[in-house]
Amino acid sequence: MEIMEQARPVCRGAGAVLNLQPSSSISIAYHTHFGPHDDLILLEVDEKLLPDFFHQRVSLRGERSEDAVLCTQSKTYSIKFVGTSNSVFLTPPLDNSILYENSEDCNGKDNHKAIVSVIKVAPGNMELVEVAPRLDKLKLLLSEYPYSSREASEFEDLEEMDKSITKRMYSWDDLVDEVQASDNELRSGLLAISAVEIDGYWRIVDEKYMSTILIMLLHNSVLNDWSLDALNEDEVVSMLVSDGFPLKLSHHCLHVFGSKVEEGAGGSCLWRLDERRVCVHFAREILVEGKRKMDNFMEEWKQKVPKGMHPDFEMLEGEVLKEKFGVESWVHAFSVSSLPSTPAERFSTLFRERPKWEQKDLLPYIRDLNVPGLSLEGLLLKYTRRTQPTLDAEPVFSAR
Repeated sequence: MEIMEQARPVCRGAGAVLNLQPSSSISIAYHTHFGPHDDLILLEVDEKLLPDFFHQRVSLRGERSEDAVLCTQSKTYSIKFVGTSNSVFLTPPLDNSILYENSEDCNGKDNHKAIVSVIKVAPGNMELVEVAPRLDKLKLLLSEYPYSSREASEFEDLEEMDKSITKRMYSWDDLVDEVQASDNELRSGLLAISAVEIDGYWRIVDEKYMSTILIMLLHNSVLNDWSLDALNEDEVVSMLVSDGFPLKLSHHCLHVFGSKVEEGAGGSCLWRLDERRVCVHFAREILVEGKRKMDNFMEEWKQKVPKGMHPDFEMLEGEVLKEKFGVESWVHAFSVSSLPSTPAERFSTLFRERPKWEQKDLLPYIRDLNVPGLSLEGLLLKYTRRTQPTLDAEPVFSAR
């Protein structure tokens, strides 16, 4: 910056630079406290994010071993340092801009004194890049101690639990500290893994216990002639509680396997069991032991699902894989919900399962990948090689 003399110099802070007119200049000098000031870092922020900063709706999240991310209420951003070849001068506000102890130096008597002080020369700034929330850790944390039938029967409240057990459970504040995701993304992640808050801790429920509750609900529906398309919440929950299941989990069963169809008078609601979710649940239960012949699997699946529901293999997209061995077809469980959420790890896992994927089989396992600024086609281009012997042939993808 060119140093020019002013007719009437006055000691000023950063405001003098902000109000500088085009084609004009201002005198500068080193502040008495000039130095590296590593605690001062420039951050470049998109204008649309400024309200979140001004109203203190942002937070930095991550442990010491992790790269920090910045979170707003709804999005997650990685923080990257970008160096610059230009000199960027930082000037403090007015209260800190006095350069000289002698006030006469700033009263206009000495026209050669600088009027704006520089406290630091910044080598660059931090930039924010929107990224997908890092929710794999959420599944890992909540899987440490799932809620089981044993816990429901043995512990009436948390005070009866061993302290070593409660250390493996996480409140909302614990998850905010541990998981690199915005609050909204964290809530969506909890919903996606069917987590439930019990006594102030977020938990996933043991699959066998969840299955027991569902089977009892279906049993009660037969005994009481309930329609699975119009289940009265109060009746269902009351019956499950009388069968010995916790109130919270009785409600949770409806949320996991059903959807609300009507708000009833006095707060009661009508629920419909979701055919796909219920059928997928029983398919997983059958395949938990390993591979099954396709014909045998379909026959047992049809017997397990509730009367009135019609299992279709297309329901199992992203849940079950079919393979051909000679003339026979076999199926085995392979759920998208168990795969990593980062694209590189996801594709690596997929190609360990199969070296080559037909497009119709691959798409259900990558549709949920969330990479801001990168489409599904972009993901395939980045992480796979596409081959297509003829124009009519199904595209095949292998690892890049």
